[in-house]
Amino acid sequence: MKYSINTPEGTRDRLFAECRERRSVQSALTGLFQGRGYTEVITPEVEFYDLFLRSGNPMPQESMLKIIDRSGKIMVMRPDCTTPIARVAATKLKALPLPQRLYYDQTVFRSGQAHRGGSSEIAQCGVELIGAAGLKADLEMVAMAVDALRACALKGFHIELGHAGFFRNLAGRMDLDEEKTEEMRALIEGKNFAALNDFLEPFRDCPAWAAMQRISRLFGGAEVLDEAEALAGKTEAVDYLRTLYEALEAAGYGQYIRFDLGLVHQIDYYTGVVFRGYAEGAGDAVLSGGRYDGLTAAFGRPAPATGFAVDVDAVTACQPQEEGKNADTLIHFDPAQLAQALRAVDGKENGICELSPCETLEETVQLAKSRKIAQVLVLEDGKSRLLDVEGEA
Repeated sequence: MKYSINTPEGTRDRLFAECRERRSVQSALTGLFQGRGYTEVITPEVEFYDLFLRSGNPMPQESMLKIIDRSGKIMVMRPDCTTPIARVAATKLKALPLPQRLYYDQTVFRSGQAHRGGSSEIAQCGVELIGAAGLKADLEMVAMAVDALRACALKGFHIELGHAGFFRNLAGRMDLDEEKTEEMRALIEGKNFAALNDFLEPFRDCPAWAAMQRISRLFGGAEVLDEAEALAGKTEAVDYLRTLYEALEAAGYGQYIRFDLGLVHQIDYYTGVVFRGYAEGAGDAVLSGGRYDGLTAAFGRPAPATGFAVDVDAVTACQPQEEGKNADTLIHFDPAQLAQALRAVDGKENGICELSPCETLEETVQLAKSRKIAQVLVLEDGKSRLLDVEGEA
C-alpha cells in the first residue's frame, strides 16, 4: 500500500524561524491577557455539530470539517472558539459570579480556505469578557485589542470600529424582509458598489436610501461619524461610537482607531460594537471581535458578552523571519563524564551547547565544521579543554 507523504489540503508543516516567531507572538498575547486578569480555558478540538446549530453561530456549515462518530452523530473540528467558551461559561462556570474574564490559545479548523491561499488550521489567541455590558466593557475590549497588537510588535496597525446597530437601523427603515436584508448585507460586506446601487434603486424615496448607498464607503477617521450623521440623522449607534472614540482618544488610543460603518459581517451574531485589526504586510484582518450579547442564552445562561481573537499565523507572517542562533559549542565527552557534559550543556559559560554523538574527536570536529559551530569542548580522562574549530586542520 502506498502512503502519501504530503500534508492534507490546507495544512502544512511549520519550521524553525516560523515556530519561534509564532511562539513569541503567543507568549506576548497570553502574557498580556493574564496580566489583565483573564484565566485560560481549553475546549475540545472536536465538538458536536449541534452545538453550533443551537447557538445560532453564523458560520456556514460547508466551512466546518465534519466527522461521523461510531453512533452516527455528526461532529466537527472546532471551527470557532467563542461558541464553545460560551457553552463553558453557561454550564461548567455557571456557579461562578459574573463577569468572567476568559482567554484561550487554541487552533480552529475550517475547510475551503486553501483555494483562497488560506489555511484550514488557524492558530488563535483571544479573550471573552462574559457578563459585562456597557461602555466600560467595550472600552476595555477595544483598548486591549490595540495593546494586543502592540504586544506583538506590529508596525503600522490600526483597529476599525463599526456598530451592528447602524445597519439594523437603516434596514429597519426600509421595511425589508429577512431574505432581502441578508442579500443587501452581503453586497455591503463585499463592497460590491455597482450591485448595491442596483439593489437600492427601488428605494430612492426611502429616508435611509442615501445612507445605505454610502454605507460601504463610510470608513476612515472620526469625520466618518459626522458624515454618517448627516446622511442618516441621529442614531444610537453613531452616538455610541462617538462616545467610545472620545474616551479612547483621551486615553491615548485615538491614533490607532479608524471607523468602518460597512462592517456588517455576521450581523445577526453581533449585537453592538464590532471591530477588526489590520497591519502592514497582512492581506486581511489579523484581529476581529465585537459584542455578542445573545450567545450564552442559547446555553441557558443569558449574559452580555464581548471579545476578540487574534490570528496568530497572520501576525507571524507580518514579522521578519530571523534565522535562529546557532550553537556556540559542541561537547565531545567520554561516557564516564556524562554528568559533567550535562552540566556544561545547562551552563552559560560556553554559550549554547550541544552534546556530540560522535565516537571520535576527529568526527566531532568535522561535525562542528559542517554546522559552523565555533568551538569544541573536550571532556576526556577527567579533564576539559576547548578547541577552536577554525584552527583545526
